[in-house]
Amino acid sequence: MTVRADQALSLEADNGRHDGDPGENANSPALVSLCDEADFAEAVEGVVADEAPRLFAIVQVYGARLDGRIAAWGMAFDDHAEVIGVEGRTHMSLRSPALAVRGFGQLPDVTARLVWVNPDAAGAPDELHALGLC
Repeated sequence: MTVRADQALSLEADNGRHDGDPGENANSPALVSLCDEADFAEAVEGVVADEAPRLFAIVQVYGARLDGRIAAWGMAFDDHAEVIGVEGRTHMSLRSPALAVRGFGQLPDVTARLVWVNPDAAGAPDELHALGLC
């Protein structure tokens, strides 16, 4: 079974309603699954993968790369970005991820940068330290 991102995964009765217990109206037709659990789970997984927002971090850099920290995490959607500060006090809803950088780079000797999550880079800081490169 293949379900495209623009296809609905919800099942609706003929009356267009799907907001309550299927048994609440004796005249309503029973809702019937279109596929088995495994096919449905596969379809849902595909839609989630296709529609997943891109993840990013806002990193604050102190001085000329003296130190740094992740200040916020964000999710980039097609039409906006949501950003949450790591301390839990900041929440931004912005038109783009780049706009979040401004809010985290306003301290003296602190710059902020947008870093897209790269799952393949996991463990890179430990490798750099082990090689004496950082």
